[in-house]
Amino acid sequence: MCDIESEREIAYNEGAKKAAPQPARPLSEDFMEKYFIVVPCYNEEEVLPETMKRLGEKLVSLQERGLASEDSRILFVDDGSADRTWEMIKQAHEAYPIFTGLSLDQNRGHQTALTEGLMAARAERAVSVSIDADLQDDVDAIDAIAEKHAAGAHIVCGVRASRQTDTFMKRFTARAYYRLMRFFGSNLIYDHADFRLMDPEALDRLALYHGDDLFLRGLITRLGFPCETVSYDRAERFAGESKYTLKKMLKLALKGMESGRTKPMSVPREPYGHTREALEF
Repeated sequence: MCDIESEREIAYNEGAKKAAPQPARPLSEDFMEKYFIVVPCYNEEEVLPETMKRLGEKLVSLQERGLASEDSRILFVDDGSADRTWEMIKQAHEAYPIFTGLSLDQNRGHQTALTEGLMAARAERAVSVSIDADLQDDVDAIDAIAEKHAAGAHIVCGVRASRQTDTFMKRFTARAYYRLMRFFGSNLIYDHADFRLMDPEALDRLALYHGDDLFLRGLITRLGFPCETVSYDRAERFAGESKYTLKKMLKLALKGMESGRTKPMSVPREPYGHTREALEF
């Protein structure tokens, strides 16, 4: 169960220390970690039933394999939706406690909603797997991602296997975007967005970066841990419409340019900074 006030009394300060080599995590019932699958949502009522079905089945399978503990959860973060998204999350939670959620005080944007969920996972000392609600990322790739973590990886990133389905212009602009980001000091992983695993140690270091609209894909390569990758085929959106308008994409690009200059603080950020309502974990 989340305890906002007591969590705010806890201060982790990992700083910029290099991580000591970690032993491989055994695949056994004696060592099962808590997982939080973090799903930012904004007006996703059309796709949520299928998203819940697929992610619920996947988390249960991870539990059955001994990769995730029984108190693992699927955490939906409602980013101020105007439709029935939050109502559906609450209904799912009442029926199946494996689903839980946070409701933000207003529409804060995808990266802020995702960060809010990641900091909730950190507060619970859970391994986070972030994935969008639209089901374009391959849910089945979570198996390989979790296995790499079990073998010792602190950060595992889902990477698109190819862009063969993209138009020439989209492939061209994507290449130009990554070159531009690197020019401005953001060491991005090519064809990686926000489908990734971060363990509690990686989340501790991420928590040292404060503020809203963090460019997360630019920060993860600066946390002092190697970023492992898992390739997957990206699908079409299952239902609904993309929430990334041209204006939002340009804003994200500007954030990417700034991220190379973002500095960590000496104390971690507080969790639940934009949460108006939290369901029981």
